[in-house]
Amino acid sequence: MIQHNCSRQGPTAPPPARGPALPGAGPAPPSGPAAPDPCDYAGRFARLHGRPPGFLHCASFGDPHVRSFHHHFHTCRVRGAWPLLDNDFLFVQATSSPVAPGANATATRKLTIIFKNMQECIDQKVYQAEVGNLPAAFEDGSVNGGDRPGGSSLSIRSASPGSHVEIRAAYIGTTVVVRQAAGQLSFAIRVAEDVARAFSAEQDLQLCVGGCPPSQRLSPAERGLRGALPADAARRLCKEGLPVEDAYFQSCVFDVLISGDPNFTVAARAALEDARAFLPDLEKLHLFPSDAGAPLAPAALPAPLLPGLLVLWLWVQ
Repeated sequence: MIQHNCSRQGPTAPPPARGPALPGAGPAPPSGPAAPDPCDYAGRFARLHGRPPGFLHCASFGDPHVRSFHHHFHTCRVRGAWPLLDNDFLFVQATSSPVAPGANATATRKLTIIFKNMQECIDQKVYQAEVGNLPAAFEDGSVNGGDRPGGSSLSIRSASPGSHVEIRAAYIGTTVVVRQAAGQLSFAIRVAEDVARAFSAEQDLQLCVGGCPPSQRLSPAERGLRGALPADAARRLCKEGLPVEDAYFQSCVFDVLISGDPNFTVAARAALEDARAFLPDLEKLHLFPSDAGAPLAPAALPAPLLPGLLVLWLWVQ
């Protein structure tokens, strides 16, 4: 209803009484200790498979930059509403608009996250944030998954009022972080592999899965706004919190040059820290052009060349 701006006036069909079963979750063994809590994904997975589950990380921040589950890193224009995730358990939509009139670069102004109805664990819950309004509750005012036996397996809290909200969905092994800085919203997720892969062929458009479509990726050849700050100043600001000149550093320089707002350094630093907390393999924390399958945006260019080309892009007429 939110996605299609439907009227809240009836008649509408109620959600099904029971949602989908967790992927890979079979019946409990016929003997031995009692089955683990069905709304504790990690515990149930370990019991059934004899090992902890695998996890994936995706993030969107800045103008916006998207890090996909597969460690692809793109800078996107994606005006309007685009799905970051669309699977059997989660739907996440980011709505973006230009950072300034005439700019190709956009920033996320609104995030909608739907935790879908899930058997005995949770009722469907919707979280919606907009710039200037980062609530620490779901749209219905609740802070958990509802009255079902596993309702506590979904919870929301404010880590920093107005700037940082964390949502934990233990029933699907997922943690979501939503942040606000520099007039834009950022999104980061750590999600169980089975959950991230639970989608059909019709749900193929997901920025977290495939990155930005080629037609939506910004390239150095495109014209943008004039740089509001000198390139050296932007690099210096970003270097203070991002000493490694990786994808996050280059994204920071891009954002500060485009916007002229030093606060964009906060978004890039926070995205790096979220990746540090969420990535199962910290060797993948820093992405560089030489990494296989991890093209930098605006393009996969050697780090020493990228700032100069960005300046050229911003100033050429």
